[in-house]
Amino acid sequence: MKLGEVLKGSESEGKEKHLPVFEVDSAGGIVRVVVGKDVPHPNTLEHRISWIEVFGIKKDGQVVCIGRGAFAAGYTSPDVTFKVPVGEFKAFCALSYCNVHGLWQNCIEVE
Repeated sequence: MKLGEVLKGSESEGKEKHLPVFEVDSAGGIVRVVVGKDVPHPNTLEHRISWIEVFGIKKDGQVVCIGRGAFAAGYTSPDVTFKVPVGEFKAFCALSYCNVHGLWQNCIEVE
């Protein structure tokens, strides 16, 4: 089995609660990723987003791990913000993990 076979994306059911959603402020150098932006995801011990990891793809194709956020059930929301030199990147990708519904991905291209 390959990782791509278990990744879920925008075409999957439940995307409004599981898909990592990007907000990029190029001028300010801010990359924010939220899971459950429009429809909040449950945040209980039994059902939660455990972590979000963000990657940047530089203009030369190099992949850089921007950072990761881990979330405590009941106490933290699945929302991470990083200050990065946005202009050095052509795209950003994020992975999020729901302990019930698995691994989700989303990527965006930036100018």
